[in-house]
Amino acid sequence: MKITIDKNSGFCFGVVYAIEMAEQYLKTHGPPLYCLGDIVHNDAEVARLRAKGLITIDYEQFKRLKNTTVLIRAHGEPPQTYQIALKNNIRLLDASCPIVLKLQNRIRAAAEDEETQIIIYGKKGHPEVNGHIGQTQGKAIVIGSIEELEKTPIDYDKPIALFSQTTKNPEHFYEIARYLKQRARSTLKINDTICRQVSGREPQLRAFAKQHDVIIFVAGKKSSNGKVLFKVCKEENPRTYFVSVPEEVQPWWFEGVDSVGICGATSTPQWLMEKVKEHILHLQKVNV
Repeated sequence: MKITIDKNSGFCFGVVYAIEMAEQYLKTHGPPLYCLGDIVHNDAEVARLRAKGLITIDYEQFKRLKNTTVLIRAHGEPPQTYQIALKNNIRLLDASCPIVLKLQNRIRAAAEDEETQIIIYGKKGHPEVNGHIGQTQGKAIVIGSIEELEKTPIDYDKPIALFSQTTKNPEHFYEIARYLKQRARSTLKINDTICRQVSGREPQLRAFAKQHDVIIFVAGKKSSNGKVLFKVCKEENPRTYFVSVPEEVQPWWFEGVDSVGICGATSTPQWLMEKVKEHILHLQKVNV
């Protein structure tokens, strides 16, 4: 049985940058290093870094810290986080993704016009989206679908600026843009702010899923990107299985199978996909 790991799966460059920054700090200064929220939505990777001294904290814990160092993950943060850090003498290691920072700047500039309604296509409560809302003093409107937009009170006689969370689907973004264009009676500025390194994964995964008898999709249960990309694989290959750790792999998935593909989300570490491959090979030996 041939087992292939998808070369396009795994961390996006923003996550790689954040993890490298955390590891370099811990190597140079030693533990602890605090991280505001999970550095990546993958429990196995979070546990690996915890063993090195990276301590994940929430916002309430962050507000109580003083005179220490805190890592800002790739998702970015709202202005309030930086204000708290300044007040409490907290040194920030800012690993915000450059694409996210650029988007924050564009949203903040658009929000300077008080007449303009800022609409963000994204997932409510997602840390990246929270950072974007913070650039508008909480006034941005977040919608996750056309259906949500239909139920949202928008003044189409006033200017609108549309943005997107960097990891969303471009096709859905342009559906929303067309919906607004049909109704806008004032200025409408459509800002395609989607990261193509992330959105490009979908067509690559569709092709990969078709090439194998069975697909093992590896991702953290909290990963929004993982849920979306797993669904993509499942659409192309019904024999697609979701696992977060190697031990969740079941031997009966491979009965009569010649080819297995292993892939994952932008929050899935390469080493974890390798571990899944090793586990499958072990299962094959045990069941010979």
